[in-house]
Amino acid sequence: MDVQAILDAIPAPAVYVLTGLIILLESVGIPLPGEIMLVTASLFASGPHPHVSIHLVALAAILGAVIGDSIGYYVGRHFGERLFAWLGTRFPHHVNDETIGYAKHAFHTHGIWAVFFGRFVALLRIFAGPLAGSLHMKYARFLAANVLGAVCWAGGTAYGVHFLGKIAEKWMKNFSYIGLGAAIVLGIVLTTVARKRISANVAEYAERKRAAGEEVNPADPRAVS
Repeated sequence: MDVQAILDAIPAPAVYVLTGLIILLESVGIPLPGEIMLVTASLFASGPHPHVSIHLVALAAILGAVIGDSIGYYVGRHFGERLFAWLGTRFPHHVNDETIGYAKHAFHTHGIWAVFFGRFVALLRIFAGPLAGSLHMKYARFLAANVLGAVCWAGGTAYGVHFLGKIAEKWMKNFSYIGLGAAIVLGIVLTTVARKRISANVAEYAERKRAAGEEVNPADPRAVS
């Protein structure tokens, strides 16, 4: 089986569109594997005869992140609680009182930095836009943190994976098969570990709130700066 021929048969525009779309939907608030898609697309641009441009992969990811977060912001600003309730019925494991309460706590504690650093954390990456809108963070401040976070996360991940892929190519004769598979598996493992760590933090936060007799997901109208 000629794996390189199979990879080359995938149209480059399809890779860009799928990368941007998945990251956009994740940023709106729908739990999707945006990070894994970004890593995979970046590796497509790292093969011995790449037909996918790493620059366009990075651009698609950045645009998807910025546009998705902005859509999430406006949806959250106008339909915040209803949005979270709807997502909770569709994705109860990811969207529930504990995860939303923890995300609100992060926003009230760190302000716009939660938007920037949240881009690197799966849970906050999903909630950043909708929560910033529902908590009435000023859009100009949100947009600045959103764009900077998207450039650092999407651009940094894309070019970092591309660079590592080029190095791996020198050591793996059949990189398109072994390297791509290994990198995807590694991405899944790292994502799983990160999510388990976040889940532990969420559980610890919820337990602390219950022990203090407080609501896990309090209704808080205060604006976040």
